Amino acid sequence: MSTDRLSALLAEHADLEKQLSDPAIHADQGLARRVGRRYAELNGIAATAKELEQVREDLSAAQELAGEDEAFAAEAVELAARIPVIEEKLSELLLPRDPNDAKDVIIEIKGGEGGEEAALFAGDLLRMYLRYAEKHGWVAEVIDSENTDLGGYKDVSVAVKTKGVPEDGRGVWSRLKYEGGVHRVQRVPATESQGRIHTSAAGVLVLPEAEEVDIEINQGDLRIDVYRSGGPGGQSVNTTDSAVRITHIPTGVVVSCQNEKSQLQNKESAMRVLRARLLLHAQEQANAEASDVRKSQVRTMDRSERIRTYNYPQNRISDHRIGFTAYNLDLVLNGELDSVLDALSTADREARIAGEELGRK
Repeated sequence: MSTDRLSALLAEHADLEKQLSDPAIHADQGLARRVGRRYAELNGIAATAKELEQVREDLSAAQELAGEDEAFAAEAVELAARIPVIEEKLSELLLPRDPNDAKDVIIEIKGGEGGEEAALFAGDLLRMYLRYAEKHGWVAEVIDSENTDLGGYKDVSVAVKTKGVPEDGRGVWSRLKYEGGVHRVQRVPATESQGRIHTSAAGVLVLPEAEEVDIEINQGDLRIDVYRSGGPGGQSVNTTDSAVRITHIPTGVVVSCQNEKSQLQNKESAMRVLRARLLLHAQEQANAEASDVRKSQVRTMDRSERIRTYNYPQNRISDHRIGFTAYNLDLVLNGELDSVLDALSTADREARIAGEELGRK
């Protein structure tokens, strides 16, 4: 356990507490939210460090009195056994955290190989995430979509956010960051007349939603085009040029939004997605220059990697990254995703602990 790191984080926690007690900070809701999130992130460390300090003090007192009273001797044994447990918990809390864990997210889902069936599966994934968000009391908002004739999605983007400051500073990203990659489905498509099982796929990209202070965008780097929105089968949705396409010239990132009837609203939605993509782009560049442990975290956001298979005939879900298999696919698609995400979170934590131990050798 790094005592220097612990001291620095406890000092930061005390400073954040002081900031939050100043009424002036709440005049800037964005700043107050960021400070509140960071304070919540450090609460667990501060509480555990305080508990460890108290137990050590109690142990010292019990040891002094142990010669006079057997009850204190028994208490000293109990307190001594608690210390390594608390120290291990504190060591885990002190592991470097994903800097995006407190953030909200934008999820992009694209129908992949499989045509209309892939688009329908993309819709199933969207409903799964919307139901999961609802079960956790989060707010979900579809900010752009391109539908198909049968009700599927060629492409859909949804913003998911917490209400207020999340407990322990763990926001939507801390849970859904593992969802990025290729999701494969095996089932009899609605369009299949012979009853044959087909395999198709949809790609998922999870972006930490960036605030304006996270990414500075030069308006001169943007090319903004407007065009007429289109619906399924090429039919016109709006009779005015309200859809917006924004190109960030330095990176080549292109974002388009057409869901709203207002050009201004579509531009605002497109800018939200653009900021998130540019934040991810910047972080991937930083990760590429960092250690192998940090590089491995980028893989969770790589849509080219097949991460999971949904097998309808056997009601089976398999996550290929950690060898997870369960036969409750119907429940998972209804938003009961925690068992899968808990397994992924545990594997991620164990990998980070192993990396920390390797770093000490």
